[in-house]
Amino acid sequence: MMAAILAFVVDCLIGDPRSALHPVVLMGKLISFFEGILYHEQDSDRKKLVCGAVLMVCVLSVSYGAAEGILWLARLTGNAYVVLAVQAAALSFMISPRNLAEAGREIRDYLLDGNLEMARFKVGWIVGRDTDKLTEGEATRATVETISENTVDGVISPLFYFFVGGLPLAVAYRAANTMDSMIGYKNDKYLFFGRVAARADDVWNYIPARLTGLMMVAAAFLLGLDGTNAWRILRRDASKHPSPNGGWTESTVAGALGIRLGGLNYYFGKPSFRTYMGDPLQELEARHISLAIRMMYTVTVMFLTLALAASWLLGGRLPGGLVL
Repeated sequence: MMAAILAFVVDCLIGDPRSALHPVVLMGKLISFFEGILYHEQDSDRKKLVCGAVLMVCVLSVSYGAAEGILWLARLTGNAYVVLAVQAAALSFMISPRNLAEAGREIRDYLLDGNLEMARFKVGWIVGRDTDKLTEGEATRATVETISENTVDGVISPLFYFFVGGLPLAVAYRAANTMDSMIGYKNDKYLFFGRVAARADDVWNYIPARLTGLMMVAAAFLLGLDGTNAWRILRRDASKHPSPNGGWTESTVAGALGIRLGGLNYYFGKPSFRTYMGDPLQELEARHISLAIRMMYTVTVMFLTLALAASWLLGGRLPGGLVL
């Protein structure tokens, strides 16, 4: 439990350093390595599907084993503080609330300064849609949607799997999520090769997304936002999202802020409409980015508090073998 709290504190103070040796960067290189071996354009769709599954098993096995190896080396010291420090440091690489918040605030500041061109450019760093013609409201919407959805992927899910199975499972989750972001696309190249990775990511996030959605309702009440509407929109609109998990956070944030998310996006010049979530009670403005960030941090602290309580109820020991 202390390792998770320390990891969150480290992230708040330092953030996620950009380095070629960052564990997630190394995961990306590992995925690319196996893709280079296993992907062949001339293969049948069935073979691509099987090879994609093999890639997933290989990457998860190596990632899980590497984390286990690091913990084994730390335990060889016989010093509990060394083990704690190693777990906290490694877990801090698996979560990214500060980076998520900094990206959102940067876009917010450009919007407040009236620099829509730079805001569009920065939005392009965090979303896959075309951003060169976004209005102020659309840039805000894209940012709020990203913060909402990545509260699960980048914060709660890694913490959840840390509590369930310790550091190795948290690292395995991050590897699975990285695979989805690299090969989980429905395009000509990855439609079959990346299908298993995409489905696996949905499974990994299934429980954390629902926990996060419920905690966001509670966070809305705590922050003086519209918690009642957050709960109403969650029940009404969560299932409308194309992802089985994304709607649980996006709909709740939309309800809490009184805004409408979803709508028309463009990808490589082609229009794509995503069903609306929430009601346009307020016009989308830069301040909604700040509120989404506050909800993200509130939910993170709430989850850590609930985990602390769960640890106490379990006699100071969590399923992942962590001692309070």
